[in-house]
Amino acid sequence: MSLRFQTALACLFAVLCAAACGNPPPSQYPTQEYHVEDTTLGPGDLFEVRVFNEAEMSSDYHVSSQGTIQFPHIGMVAVTGKTPEQVEEEIRKRLADGYLVKPQVSILVKEINSRKVSVFGQVRKPGTLSFRDGMTIVEAVSQAGGFTGMAKKNGVTVTRKDPSSGGEQKYTVPVESIGKGAAANFYVRPGDVIFVPERWY
Repeated sequence: MSLRFQTALACLFAVLCAAACGNPPPSQYPTQEYHVEDTTLGPGDLFEVRVFNEAEMSSDYHVSSQGTIQFPHIGMVAVTGKTPEQVEEEIRKRLADGYLVKPQVSILVKEINSRKVSVFGQVRKPGTLSFRDGMTIVEAVSQAGGFTGMAKKNGVTVTRKDPSSGGEQKYTVPVESIGKGAAANFYVRPGDVIFVPERWY
């Protein structure tokens, strides 16, 4: 038996074994760590506003579901779709309009909750999670309570919107193998939908 034939036979056996185990072969997927470039704020985000020498105005603010905050003296401030620097400037201008002389305003973002990752299927606590920079699929599944006993751990699918084309990309990710260090990491992105299917046996 030639070496080439033995290699082909081994590959065929691996494919048949994977099929028998119910695990589809993993697809090629991006393995680079992802960092959010969009710094705009949205509903659910938490940030601290500091106004120099004005302790009663310096506090934490949660962005409401309507995308606004209520700020002392100036009332409602629209936040969604604006960067922290833009919100700083708006608060500064409105405070300077009859409330403070040359106000100094700074914003420190504490939590970004407007960017979500969804995890469904055979996990113990399916639902949506808050995305954070560098989040991996193993972390996402862990935050969703981990796999159930019937999870197909190496057949997890990730559906991701492609902003350039408006379509979707779908990946098959071997999460169990990643957790064991036997496969490259998969980094999730805001808006990803992770589905853990049920195994057949």
